[in-house]
Amino acid sequence: MLKFEEFTGGMLDTNAFLLRHDAGNVLIDAPEGADAHFAGEPIHALLLTHGHFDHVADAAAIQRRHGCPVYFHPDTLPMVTDPAFFRHWGFSLEVEPVAGGELLTARPAFPVSGFTFGVLEVPGHCPGSLCFHLPDEGVLFGGDVLFRGGIGRWDLPGGDHDLLITGIREKILPLPDATRIFPGHGPATTVGLERASNSWIRG
Repeated sequence: MLKFEEFTGGMLDTNAFLLRHDAGNVLIDAPEGADAHFAGEPIHALLLTHGHFDHVADAAAIQRRHGCPVYFHPDTLPMVTDPAFFRHWGFSLEVEPVAGGELLTARPAFPVSGFTFGVLEVPGHCPGSLCFHLPDEGVLFGGDVLFRGGIGRWDLPGGDHDLLITGIREKILPLPDATRIFPGHGPATTVGLERASNSWIRG
């Protein structure tokens, strides 16, 4: 039985998920406030769905506090290691850089801290967007790819609408209907519900 806790933080109400296992705890995404919220229990690995500032704001603080590895796609590297990266996009903010990191690409099985994730690469919202699938649990942590009744925005630098739609149709919709999707913003949904009713991906 999957045990996890959801936390929502930062100015964009970004979701993070702490997954607990006897072999260790895994945190997915690191919005502002996540470091303080989860300070009282160990984090053995941090997985980033993508590099947008609202998902990585506390990544360096969590890495520093827990000494844990931080995993992300190679395209995410400049977003989490260059403190001025988002100023180049016109945002007046800086993100504390992580100290290195572990590069992660699509693969059917990625074992970490007692969990074995399927790693899906679904860019279009952001270069290097990853979704983390636990097939035995019927759960997908989807970042900002697919929401209840919506999809991730594609109008930021590096976004691509067609690429996003293709990725959703080819990599997420083939999952079982009962698969629960926990997105980076808003409430959970299921693959079946989105396949049947999400107007952005039908047709």
